[in-house]
Amino acid sequence: MRILVMNPNTTASMTASIRATATAAAAPGTEIVATEPLWGPVSIEGHFEGYLSAAAVLDRLATLDTPFDALVMAGFGEPGREGAQELLDVPVLDITESAAQMAMMLGHAYGVVTTLDRAVPQIQDRLLTAGLLQRCAGVRGTGLGVLELEEDPERTVEVIIETARAVVRAGAEVICLGCGGMAGLDEKVAAELGVPVVDGVAAAVKFAEAVVGLGLATSRSRSFAPPRPKVIGSWPLSTHLGLGRAQGSPRNTDFSAQTSDI
Repeated sequence: MRILVMNPNTTASMTASIRATATAAAAPGTEIVATEPLWGPVSIEGHFEGYLSAAAVLDRLATLDTPFDALVMAGFGEPGREGAQELLDVPVLDITESAAQMAMMLGHAYGVVTTLDRAVPQIQDRLLTAGLLQRCAGVRGTGLGVLELEEDPERTVEVIIETARAVVRAGAEVICLGCGGMAGLDEKVAAELGVPVVDGVAAAVKFAEAVVGLGLATSRSRSFAPPRPKVIGSWPLSTHLGLGRAQGSPRNTDFSAQTSDI
């Protein structure tokens, strides 16, 4: 089984961290490959960048030439998953719903710790649309930007723990890490909090393995039927810009060759 994990931003170091977490969570025999869009924002902190990223991710998926059995989208609360479900014939899971679904199996109420406060409404909207907000005790930002998460790892963990404690006091019995850039920090946070901490990347990988293992896939009967054939000007954009495996930006080309061989 091969699972593709898609980092929605273009920061290759973050993709590498996400890939490491996904690989650690995967069962023997599951191959993890990871990549990021060929264009788009270096981090996603708001609706504008979120929708740019969604288009960039779909563009990347439309031009990817490697086979995979499931897709994990590693952006927390960001748009685009439904488009990928229409585009692809394989199961598509995102870390937002996967984390919340797993958290609800572990406690009566869960909470989310994310990056900037401006991301809170976006995550709440995503959980509401998914029907998962009712059992959410709170979503709270740490005040750290996405790229700041990598600058001082020890300080990042301290701030996440401090924020998570406030969410636990508000009634959360389980904590979800609300950013792909927090991948791999769950054990350190859980050791201090004394409650389960769910890493969305790891949760999505395990759900993907289960769905593929059961021989299931996205229903194509209605909501996620394939896109209707029509002319879309300059699509895929990366092709028209001369991007791709051979001609992509140096950062993305180097990343793919070194870590995912895509």
